[in-house]
Amino acid sequence: MLKSILAVALATVLVFTPLQQASANSDTTADVLRVVLPAAAFGMTQYLDDNQGATQFYFSFASTVAATYALKTAIHKNRPDGSDNDAFPSGHTSMAFQGAAFLQRRYGWQYGAPAYALASYVGYSRVKNDHHDTSDVLAGALIGMAASYYFAEPFYGVQVAPTAGLNGLGLHFSKRW
Repeated sequence: MLKSILAVALATVLVFTPLQQASANSDTTADVLRVVLPAAAFGMTQYLDDNQGATQFYFSFASTVAATYALKTAIHKNRPDGSDNDAFPSGHTSMAFQGAAFLQRRYGWQYGAPAYALASYVGYSRVKNDHHDTSDVLAGALIGMAASYYFAEPFYGVQVAPTAGLNGLGLHFSKRW
C-alpha cells in the first residue's frame, strides 16, 4: 500500500512540475529529459522489483527537489535571459543528473553512461539557450549526483566510483554479496 502511495506521489510531482514554454527544440528536449531520466530510474526499480531501490530513489529524488527549490528561494539569482530570478541552481539539471546518477550508482555504468550523456545535454542546452550560467548547471548537477550517491547503494555486481581526497584521486570498487 505504501509503495502505491509513494508511486502516485512521485508521478504527481513529475507531472505537475512546471514545464517552461519551449522556445527552441533543445528547450523541448531538455524539458522532456528532466522528467524522463528520473522516471526511467524509478521505472528500473519497478521493472527489477527492487523495493529497496525504490525507497532509495524516493529519498534521492525528494532531497534533490527540496535542495534545489530551497536554494532557488534563498538565492534569487537572475537568469541570463532576464526572464526571472530563479536561476541558481538549475532545476532541470538537478533532476536529470539525479536520475542519471541513480541509474549509475544502483545499476551500474551500462545504464549510467547513456543517462549521464543525456543529462549533460540537458545542462548544455540550458546554458546554450540562455536560461542558466555554467555555475547554475554545475550546481544542479552536483545536487542531483550527491543525493543519488548518498541514498543509493549498488544493486548487484561490482560497482566502480571515482573518489577524490586531500591526498589524490582514485577509484572505489565495491561488490554486494
